[in-house]
Amino acid sequence: MQPTRSICKPCMALDTDLSRSGGEESVSTGKRVPGIRTRVLLLTSLVLIIAGTTASSLYIIRSRLQQQVQTALESDLTHSVETFQDLEAGRRELLERENALMADLPKLKALMTTNDPRTIADDAVEFWKTSGNDLFALADGDGKVQAAFARGIAKTDVLSHDVQEVISDPSKHYLLSDSRLFEYSVQPLYFGSSANGSLLGYVVSGYAIDSKFLREVGRGAGAEATFLAGDTVTVSTLPPDKETALRAAEHSLQSKHTATVMIAGERYLTVAEDLTGGADTSLRLVVMKSFASADRAEKEIDLLIFWVSLLAMAAGSALMLLLARMVTRPLEMLAAGVRAFGEGDRRHSLPSDGTQEVQYLSQVFAQMRDEIEKTNRALLESERLATIGRMASSVSHDLRHYLASVYANAEFLASPTVPANERAELYEEIRLAVNGTTDMLDSLLTFSRTGTALHRVPTSMFTLVDRAVSMVKAHPDAELVTVQLEECSKDSTAALDIKQVERAVYNLLLNACQSARETADRHEVRVRVSGDAHFVSVTIIDSGPGVADGIRESLFDPFVSQGKQRGTGLGLTLAWSVAREHNGDVRLVSSRPGETIFRLNVGRHIEPLTMNGSPSRSKVFTP
Repeated sequence: MQPTRSICKPCMALDTDLSRSGGEESVSTGKRVPGIRTRVLLLTSLVLIIAGTTASSLYIIRSRLQQQVQTALESDLTHSVETFQDLEAGRRELLERENALMADLPKLKALMTTNDPRTIADDAVEFWKTSGNDLFALADGDGKVQAAFARGIAKTDVLSHDVQEVISDPSKHYLLSDSRLFEYSVQPLYFGSSANGSLLGYVVSGYAIDSKFLREVGRGAGAEATFLAGDTVTVSTLPPDKETALRAAEHSLQSKHTATVMIAGERYLTVAEDLTGGADTSLRLVVMKSFASADRAEKEIDLLIFWVSLLAMAAGSALMLLLARMVTRPLEMLAAGVRAFGEGDRRHSLPSDGTQEVQYLSQVFAQMRDEIEKTNRALLESERLATIGRMASSVSHDLRHYLASVYANAEFLASPTVPANERAELYEEIRLAVNGTTDMLDSLLTFSRTGTALHRVPTSMFTLVDRAVSMVKAHPDAELVTVQLEECSKDSTAALDIKQVERAVYNLLLNACQSARETADRHEVRVRVSGDAHFVSVTIIDSGPGVADGIRESLFDPFVSQGKQRGTGLGLTLAWSVAREHNGDVRLVSSRPGETIFRLNVGRHIEPLTMNGSPSRSKVFTP
């Protein structure tokens, strides 16, 4: 297990808080943290507000405009219907006067007294021309039509039949004959006074309802008009193609109701007036007005609002970007200062301008930074004192052990009675004690130098490990232990500080040999060198009983040497520190009775260091 070792623990806590707060880049991982920049959020909010306001304005304006257009068109169409009713009443009154004058003509009365149909039919032509009306007919006292003439109708027999059917009903005043519509008036013809005279016949005269008349109806309102007899268009001001389309929409036209219909792809508002009571068939007047001009005006207004909103959006965005920069630039500087402090840069400048809140945050963070630095220095001092205490305790015990051995054996050597062979044994024990003291002092010196500048040169890791194996084999703790270095076919060259890495490998090998000696049957240590594009690894496998559960969590802490009779407990700590300074690590891969695996990883290339002298933790190798 790899412990978390940092010179500035409060800085690491601050780094974690920054990573969780959604900064641009996590100091601990080097990855971008998800989140939205403040200026983007402000600009997006402004654009959404303008877009929403524009859409709402367009909806409201279009609704109001359509309502006003609907009301205005209904008013125009109602006015057109009233105009038709006024024109109809005036024309009917004029017809009745003309018929009354015609009925008083002595010549006409004399003609009707002949009771000769041929004579009446021949002489009626002259009276028709004299009247100047579009429809003229004469009938005898029994109501039988003797002569009938109409402009545009050549079939007089059909016209006579149609006049014959309506002449007996005084409530009718519309005549539809041969697809032509007439408004007519019937006047009785008396010999003498109407009260005491005898009935000679009837005079029928009328005007044609044509497109000219309908244009008079819709002229004031700019509307179109159409007469529908059943589902047939009798007369209309519409073009022929729209007349056909109007027949398809005939079912939507109801009397006294407005309706919106599509006629040849164009939208119309229509009002229908039922005239069936004045005709012998279903007759309706349809007055309609197109929405085309209103739709064009609506599109122009929509386009105007759209461009105005775009202009407002552009101007608002520019203003918002300016304001956002004024607001977010100090925040970004503050965030950069926090990120730099988390990386170990304690001199990064903090913003002194910006909004009141930003200035307050900057002041608070500056105070917090000072407090963290003070706390960090206090923690470092206390940790240094604690380390010195642990080191003194460990070193004093081991030094007394070695010195006692040297003193006792030297005293024996001073005795003249000691045989030569015993003198050699005593000398060997003194040499071992001196070598142990030297190894302990070397470990202390190496431990004190960790964190300083490295002298890294391209070196073959396999060659370095081979040299460390040779050194370990000469150590007494490696006696009776088989140390086997496996062949390496891959390139193991890396930028290494030779002395430090060699010492680290040596410590790991010595630790493995000491562990392997504790088993009764097999004393074996195997070493393997491997690598990839970025890291070179040294794997050490021993046949010892395994790492005790009680020290696995603190295995790489200084002065941890549970179960050893001699040693400072700095071997694994030194190996871990050296590996970390080479952008790698040392970890316990697995441990069980008969097989314990340690792996040392170092980077092939030189990586930039952080301000506190340790490599970025995002570069640590994970096997």
